[in-house]
Amino acid sequence: MLFNSAIFLFVFLPAVLFGYHHLQRAGRFEWALHYLLLASLVFYAWWNPIYLALIIGSMVVNYQLGEALRRQRKRWLLTLGVAFNLILIAIFKYAGFFAQSLNTLGADLPVPELVLPLAISFFTFQQIAYLVEAWRGTADSAPPLRYALFVVFFPQLIAGPIVHYNEMVPQFSQAETRRTTTDVMFAQGLFLITAGLFKKLIIADYLATWADPVFANACQALFFDAWVGALTYTFQLYFDFSGYSEMAMGLALLFGFRLPKNFDSPYRALNIADFWRRWHITLGRFLRNYLYIPLGGSRHGLPRTVMTLIVTMLLGGLWHGAGWTFVAWGGLHGLYLAIHYVWRQLPLRLPPAAAWLVTFLSVMVGWVLFRADSLADAKQLLVTLSGINGLHFPESLTAVLPENLPIITFAPTSLTVGLEPLLLVVLTVFVATQPNVHELWQARVRPNLRWALGTAGLASVAVSQLSKQSVFLYFQF
Repeated sequence: MLFNSAIFLFVFLPAVLFGYHHLQRAGRFEWALHYLLLASLVFYAWWNPIYLALIIGSMVVNYQLGEALRRQRKRWLLTLGVAFNLILIAIFKYAGFFAQSLNTLGADLPVPELVLPLAISFFTFQQIAYLVEAWRGTADSAPPLRYALFVVFFPQLIAGPIVHYNEMVPQFSQAETRRTTTDVMFAQGLFLITAGLFKKLIIADYLATWADPVFANACQALFFDAWVGALTYTFQLYFDFSGYSEMAMGLALLFGFRLPKNFDSPYRALNIADFWRRWHITLGRFLRNYLYIPLGGSRHGLPRTVMTLIVTMLLGGLWHGAGWTFVAWGGLHGLYLAIHYVWRQLPLRLPPAAAWLVTFLSVMVGWVLFRADSLADAKQLLVTLSGINGLHFPESLTAVLPENLPIITFAPTSLTVGLEPLLLVVLTVFVATQPNVHELWQARVRPNLRWALGTAGLASVAVSQLSKQSVFLYFQF
């Protein structure tokens, strides 16, 4: 069941909201939470009921391990718990990838054909963090059903944010003392859902019509095509994932809960470390706290720090997907972070505009690896982007580009060139300079007529595109 589907927006969500708030107003707080848990399990099972057993089994084992870790903080118990979760994700997500990789080196291993369970990367990392918190003594015990709701709460279940136990379970307890969701929270939630839906259906899905043909025909792409494809995917992923994250936060607010922020205008970043403080914030937090720091962080000198950064991001890339393009993307970002770390030790600084441009283009290059169907396609597109294969532009641009420049050639292209290049310029300026949705809803959105009309207008435009079903990009992870 997709957030951007009619059955979710007009059947599932109203039914869950009505039942939850009706039970709360009647003073049946535990029943309300149990109803929300049941709805979240239905939401997960809608995709494939078979894997409901997997996520329930994972929750049972991790809850019992957490209780055991609270009683006796034994490192071997923590190791057992982390190993259990990593083996689970390795079997379902990476077994086929590793078998295929070894077969290319001469092995003859059977390649398992397993369907990737929805959200396995997210609920696995979430529960690993819980086990570490239980081992450290920072996660208090909670009833099993509240723990289960922490894992499967449907607004954040499929693609994050990756929430911590102490960010959600105390809120479930506070629901007993809070009669119902406040008007302000409800208004802000509706605005966030609408803004996220608009980002996904109107902006991201439109940009996909430009990005997809370029990546599907990487070997035939011209210089102009490659740049359009790379830029449009850069913005498609931004609006798709930030749209999902805002919908998740908005949905949680409708029930009176607050999810952690997962986006903070990452394309405003002036360096790659700042980018990772703004992009997929909860994943960056996990990688820092549970990989980078335990591996040594920056405590053991420059060579060890550089290696730790690269290893952390390689594993972060592999978390995104079982493919060498994701590993290469993670390794590239590890290299970026290592270069930035070394650069900070030098008495040199770039002007802000130059720092922004270097960061943005570096991120864009990384997204080519992230999106490409293979390393060969990624290499071809990156070579074309560099201009090594020539500066080829569509024939339709002869009116705006000088025809007598020897370095420029004009050729037919599969892309229909209209106002889209101008749109890319507008989007670049917008995401780099304007307030983001998070800043807007916190500071300005209130339950009044002006915001109600604005939200309704935005929603009517977004809902008009509901028939064009498309999965959020991070669902594949």
